[in-house]
Amino acid sequence: MNFYTKFCAMLSKISLILAVIGLLAVVLCVQWQVIGRYVLNDTPTWAEALALLLVLFVTAFGLAVGVRDAGHIGLESLVVLLPEKWQHRIEILIHGLVGLFGAMMVHGGWLWMMAKWDEKKPMMPVPDGIDYLPLVIAGVLIVLFSIEHVIALLRGQEVEPAWN
Repeated sequence: MNFYTKFCAMLSKISLILAVIGLLAVVLCVQWQVIGRYVLNDTPTWAEALALLLVLFVTAFGLAVGVRDAGHIGLESLVVLLPEKWQHRIEILIHGLVGLFGAMMVHGGWLWMMAKWDEKKPMMPVPDGIDYLPLVIAGVLIVLFSIEHVIALLRGQEVEPAWN
């Protein structure tokens, strides 16, 4: 468990760093688009398309980090009202369902990514299927992080946020 926890913490930190870098890149893309449009009088069409693609990656990485560090919306207010024995079971069920949702994200994202991979984006020289890659990445991370939470709950431990 210790190796797995360290591995998941490392993945979470990397995801958070990539999300921040991606967010900065979005800001730079939008700034370049504004400069191109209003200063150079030549709108770079790729800047908007790249910013939109980066937003997908930033959202995916942020979502995965939120699942690992329990920053997502939960039903804890209702779970607290249950007897302690049931609280533990419901928490495991919740993390299992979140993991199942992550697996469904991987499956659906992979199908769409493969279906669109041979098409090219009109404003950038990348496959159109790249729009679905963040869904696959986030899904894999969510499954890994949900498994970590379930194992921790079964051992009577808590998952510590990666930034601590």
